[in-house]
Amino acid sequence: MIAVASGVALGNWQTRRALEKEAIEAALQARDAQPAIGLDASAAHDPAALEFRRVRVQGRFVREWPLYLDNRPHERRAGFHMLMPFMIAGSDKAVLVARGWVARDLQDRARLPATPTPTDEVVIEGSIRRHSPRVYQFGASTPLRPGAIVQNVSVDEFAAASGLALLPFIIEQEGGEGKGAKYEDGLVRDWPRPSQGADKHRGYAFQWYGLAAAAFLFFIVTGFRRGIK
Repeated sequence: MIAVASGVALGNWQTRRALEKEAIEAALQARDAQPAIGLDASAAHDPAALEFRRVRVQGRFVREWPLYLDNRPHERRAGFHMLMPFMIAGSDKAVLVARGWVARDLQDRARLPATPTPTDEVVIEGSIRRHSPRVYQFGASTPLRPGAIVQNVSVDEFAAASGLALLPFIIEQEGGEGKGAKYEDGLVRDWPRPSQGADKHRGYAFQWYGLAAAAFLFFIVTGFRRGIK
């Protein structure tokens, strides 16, 4: 009966994961339909309440502090997500911006792409995320410094390393003529939706429930045969 209980428990867990993804997708669709709001550095910010909300913010990129998140493939190509702080106009606060995806140099992994960055004040739009999606980390973390290639980073870690006062979330930058398009800075802004995978979780749940049912039938049949003997 351990196999039955384990199968049911794992099936329930996969079902809960599917429901979580569906709830995220509902929140994404609701907030995508809302107009972008102006980001005010002086206001108190609740990352949970603002997540997935589209925002508009004016300021300058802190060009001296690019950071590259490794192991972020796009359309089966190896590459990085480029992060850079953005100093909000009229304030001493910044927000960490995921600017987009860039391909890795397959000949020299340590060679980073030259990505044009505006020097003047600009207005960017994007969607708020509480943090960058994390990947499995191999070995110890690389020390944070300008231009570092890392597996994962939190806003607090970036703030401590850079000395910048960062808002408690990131912005996934949007813009241009459509998702997947390349822009003047050469970056691709085709962000994976955090709601992806609900159908996969339901498929796994079905498999676990099926295994639990098979284990239960096996238990009943073998017990019946023992009774006959």
